[in-house]
Amino acid sequence: MWTPHRLRVVGAVGLCLSLVAVGACTHAEDWRASGAGDSAPIPTYDTDAIQPQPDIIAMLPEGALADGVLDVAAATDYPPAEFLDAGGAAVGYDVHLSQAIARVLGVRAEVHTAEFDSIIAGVGTTYDAGISSFTVTRERTAAMNMIAYINVGSRFNVAAGNPKSIDPSDHLNLCGLTIGVQTGTAQEESVNTFSQDCKKAGRPEIEVRSYSTQSEATTALAGSTLDAVYSDSTVAGYAVETTGGQVETVGEIEDALPQGIVLTKNDPALTKAIQAAVQYLMDSGIWQKILDAWGIEGAALTTAALNPPVEK
Repeated sequence: MWTPHRLRVVGAVGLCLSLVAVGACTHAEDWRASGAGDSAPIPTYDTDAIQPQPDIIAMLPEGALADGVLDVAAATDYPPAEFLDAGGAAVGYDVHLSQAIARVLGVRAEVHTAEFDSIIAGVGTTYDAGISSFTVTRERTAAMNMIAYINVGSRFNVAAGNPKSIDPSDHLNLCGLTIGVQTGTAQEESVNTFSQDCKKAGRPEIEVRSYSTQSEATTALAGSTLDAVYSDSTVAGYAVETTGGQVETVGEIEDALPQGIVLTKNDPALTKAIQAAVQYLMDSGIWQKILDAWGIEGAALTTAALNPPVEK
């Protein structure tokens, strides 16, 4: 992304509509390798209690979801939004959202693990939707429909106790540090921009280390390989819990932007039905309860806006 977010954008900024094959992502065991073990139980929410809504089901176009399944793609490597538990099942607040939407529509959700950079290319063909922490951008909404559901910023993690006294309030304070990011994320783009700012200011550039999964970056931080990790604010906070306090957050949450459900523009009726389902979950308080279960505060949106205007 251009601002400090996990944008994972279309095109040159991390996400191409080009053709990365679908593949497996990380496993929960990899995430727990950073030290969490079984000390951080995975939150649950009973989406089975959500009742189908006939008026919203009636909005579905003829033949839509005829197999009784809402097929959702997610890069299941990004706790707490979407990741795999020890048994290989997809979990996370985005997964609960997928299941909740499906219940409203009278079907079940099947969350498919996919490489992040392959998801948008598969929406409308392989998948019905992509729900995987996609930040809304002008470039994305030019190509796809996006239904906003959460506001998420970016934040830094450092080793517990902040032994190097890292202060990210001025990004020039990061010059000369080694910072980890997940490949293809907004933070990767942002930290590279910060590094160029250091160079322009005559300071040492940031050494940016990109990892295929967020868990690898967090493990490297806990093992003192990195000075800091930059990720979504929700991810940064969850890492503190799942590493048993080996890392901590520093600085403020930066530039919160909406994230959205990705849908094809070729099926506007399906988009309207899913938008109505998300709005129902917001209005009924279910969406907030899902985030409450995951300890996510102040992030829930109350309007399921379609392609909301954004600056970039």
